[in-house]
Amino acid sequence: MLTSLLAYAAMGAVAGVLAGLFGIGGGLVLVPMLAATFPHFGLPGHQIMHLALATSMASIIFTSTSSFLAHNRRGAVDWSVFRRLTPGILAGSFLGSMVASFLPTGFLKGFFSLFLYFVSYRMFRGGKPAGARQLPGTAGMLGSGGIIGVISSWVGIGGGTLTVPFLLWCNVQAHTAVGTAAAIGLPIALAATTGYVAGGLHVGDLPAWSLGFVYLPALLGIVCISVLTAPYGVRLAHSLPVDRLKKAFSVLLFIVATRMGLSLFF
Repeated sequence: MLTSLLAYAAMGAVAGVLAGLFGIGGGLVLVPMLAATFPHFGLPGHQIMHLALATSMASIIFTSTSSFLAHNRRGAVDWSVFRRLTPGILAGSFLGSMVASFLPTGFLKGFFSLFLYFVSYRMFRGGKPAGARQLPGTAGMLGSGGIIGVISSWVGIGGGTLTVPFLLWCNVQAHTAVGTAAAIGLPIALAATTGYVAGGLHVGDLPAWSLGFVYLPALLGIVCISVLTAPYGVRLAHSLPVDRLKKAFSVLLFIVATRMGLSLFF
């Protein structure tokens, strides 16, 4: 148990630094690390992705709280946008995680790999989406929130990777888009974690110390460290050539996506 806790703490440290450095969701790093590590600690292979996704979502409850509070102190959270997106976010995240609980781990691996390719391409290309329209009406915000929630719950992220581009596309200022996306990460994480817990209650062969699909030892190790290392990553972002590092990291994401995709066949 001590060895596994140290391993999870190391993952949390890496995820925290990279999240702060590149402004990406820690789940993009945590999910593949957990999926690769869980089998070595005896967790069941046919539930690896469910456990990895659920544990990543649960960790975001803690990391997103500290993040959005910091953004809110700077006045960077648009609470009117938050209120309009959140109903769709809650429904999409909960329903998405409930559906994911019944999907085969192979499908979830494939979906995650495709999403990593998408993120890798966006990071390598760089730039920001140009504002092309205004925020949609109630139905549009509900639908957009629902889509963001479903996809986020299937890849174990807080939604910033999707929410920020959507808000920028809708002419929301960049710092407000980032701060609002950080706040939206909390309802995504809460709803998706609830869905993964509820969805896992019917499963009889989950490992000890699991709450539904959330593996508590991994959650403990990750959260204790990641909340400390994320601010360090933010400081590094102001002293390192982040644009060049992003291109290198995008190549790493491409490799991880390919490795996970190939694991479906070999």
